[in-house]
Amino acid sequence: MSTADAIAIIDYGAGNLRSVVHAVAHAGLNAVVTDDEAVIRRAPGVILPGVGAAADTMENLVSRNLTGVIAEVISLGKPFLGVCMGMQALFTVSEEGGSHACLDILGGTVRRFAPGLSIPHMGWNQVRQVRPHPIFDGIPDGTHFYFVHSFYVDATDAQVVIGDTTYGTTFPSVIASGSLVATQFHPEKSAAGGLRLYANFGRIVRGDLGHVATRQTDTVGVA
Repeated sequence: MSTADAIAIIDYGAGNLRSVVHAVAHAGLNAVVTDDEAVIRRAPGVILPGVGAAADTMENLVSRNLTGVIAEVISLGKPFLGVCMGMQALFTVSEEGGSHACLDILGGTVRRFAPGLSIPHMGWNQVRQVRPHPIFDGIPDGTHFYFVHSFYVDATDAQVVIGDTTYGTTFPSVIASGSLVATQFHPEKSAAGGLRLYANFGRIVRGDLGHVATRQTDTVGVA
């Protein structure tokens, strides 16, 4: 794969870029870390990673003029993978630290876990596959992935939820809409299952794994 074919990992100051880059490379993918809009537009696929607070994430995305290109590549149907905060940022608003507007690409609110739970939700937990999708190819239902988060997505449209996890409440841990996929867990910290997920994303980007719907309301089947 040439540099021109590299997947763009969006750099907006997120602290986990190195681990994402390492995992993506270990999964056999060619990737470039960038905040250049032109590079992101040219890339065959895009990854939006992230850790930290919603307010800081959105401030950094806005300051680097990245919100528009993110919305653009998703609307054009480019394969897109959001990870952890990169998933939460795709929704309408986050209640973290008050109320902060997010990218509003998908409808929903990011909410804090209920009192009484140990926060953050940290460690390994099961992902139940509630709808088939190529991103799950070769990953058994109920596989454990690694989570670190204090807030969860309350999605307006339940049809975007393709995987869920229970921690006090049952919340979306994998969402998909059109060419967009996102995970609440960290694939780069999730051993073989996480590497397989990144590899599957690479196969989706190359067009040799399943069919990704072009309408956001479609449910996608595994080939």
